[in-house]
Amino acid sequence: MLNADLIKIIEQKPDTIITLVNGDHIVVREPMRDVIDRVIEYGRRLRRLAPVD
Repeated sequence: MLNADLIKIIEQKPDTIITLVNGDHIVVREPMRDVIDRVIEYGRRLRRLAPVD
């Protein structure tokens, strides 16, 4: 599991490489589009949990 808030850059060349804010690189099997879709969904879930003022 990777905290989406730590992602700085996602690249596909041809492997999908995720660069974190601390400079670490993670190579994943999933295509870049799938990773981006999961990050977006993660953000949506967090916003649904946030209290509304």
